[in-house]
Amino acid sequence: MRRLFWLAMGITIGALVVRKLSRAAEKMTPQGIAGQLADGLRDLAEAIGDFGADVRAAAAGREEELRAGTGLDAPLPERSENALPGRRGAHAADS
Repeated sequence: MRRLFWLAMGITIGALVVRKLSRAAEKMTPQGIAGQLADGLRDLAEAIGDFGADVRAAAAGREEELRAGTGLDAPLPERSENALPGRRGAHAADS
């Protein structure tokens, strides 16, 4: 019984070692390296996209703060309020 246990243990460990070595060897092939590189570039592109989205969101929030602080979003005055005193008479004479 003891020998059967050690035989099964040896077969299991041997199979695990072979699988591990096969995966490591597969990663060292040109296709494996290309796959790893593609995965890395995909992750990098995703991180850059997330960073850009965060920057745009922060810029939009800051712009809202600045507009509220400076009053740039206030309604424009009516045209009659906007007319200059000297120009009103000149327009009346032209009409």
